[in-house]
Amino acid sequence: MNTPNLQLPYLAAAQAQKHVTVNEALGLLDTVVQLAVESRALTDPPASPADGACYIPASGAAGAWAAWDFNLAVWRDGAWSKLVPKDGWKAWIKDERLGAVYQDGIWRDGIALTGHGGRITLRAKEEELTLAGAYVETADAAFVPDRAIVLAVAARTTQQVAGAASYDVGISGEPSKFGGSLGVAAGSTNIGVIGPTAFYADTKVRITANGGDFAAGKVRLIAYFLEMTAPAS
Repeated sequence: MNTPNLQLPYLAAAQAQKHVTVNEALGLLDTVVQLAVESRALTDPPASPADGACYIPASGAAGAWAAWDFNLAVWRDGAWSKLVPKDGWKAWIKDERLGAVYQDGIWRDGIALTGHGGRITLRAKEEELTLAGAYVETADAAFVPDRAIVLAVAARTTQQVAGAASYDVGISGEPSKFGGSLGVAAGSTNIGVIGPTAFYADTKVRITANGGDFAAGKVRLIAYFLEMTAPAS
């Protein structure tokens, strides 16, 4: 028999080799208590997982994870084990740096969720830009995604800026939307807070040079925004 929630094996009366059952239960507890998974983006098992590493196989999982979509895959003692989560389980997704909740057969991240797939999520997206010329833009064309509500874009000068006396952070047509005349010295920071602003297209963030073109330097940007979803059914 197993416990109803975590499916931990019970010790039977007068059971031989009790340590086997106890160790199995400890292994399960080691995984699900303070649950943290490496990723939920993989469909194939990684080649060299660390002992105790846990993953959420993505839709279309194959190989040793075949038919394990959205369950938990744990590498322990040289083999993969499947754990079936229950509604309400929470996990920290390491590579995304966010938490997710299991509900209705899928892991969802969000501040608030509905029964038909609706959710609102607070997100942070980061990119470091190497400065050159009159301006540079994020490589990610959807650094601010379509239909996002932006709260702020923060900046940090990670490498001394040369050629420009200062810089602005904004978007095409609004070059200082998230801050103007920002510091060129390494370590200078700014948090460009704006009133919640909706964006209706994928948008790059732009860094514009003041007082001369950029000759060198690096700036790291972080966009903070809310995303919403339509009902899935």
